[in-house]
Amino acid sequence: MIGILSRLFRRPRAAEPNWIESQALHRRLASGERLLLIDVRQPDEFTAPPGHLPGALNVPLAEVPSRVQDFAARQQPIVVVCKTDRRSARAAIELVAAGLPDVAVLRSGTDGWHQQGFGLE
Repeated sequence: MIGILSRLFRRPRAAEPNWIESQALHRRLASGERLLLIDVRQPDEFTAPPGHLPGALNVPLAEVPSRVQDFAARQQPIVVVCKTDRRSARAAIELVAAGLPDVAVLRSGTDGWHQQGFGLE
């Protein structure tokens, strides 16, 4: 009985972003899929070696909430990136909470991308 009641009165889980591995993202980009890559690091991190993912848009984490409408207008799947994946996960949660439907976090960030041997700009 308790199990049934807990299922009936459980609060719905908030939508969460997906996670994507470097290899899967690389395949999607290589296939020509149009994705919006949002790098939420600070500008000095974005431009410093080893660099950023090709085609990434630099939008620091603090600016993400003010850009939600811009991102939504593009009507593209979004992949959020940072150095590891902590800031990008926070940004992705904000985007999903704002109602954007197709948001993913690059697992291990640019560090993981670079370790896989994929190029950075």
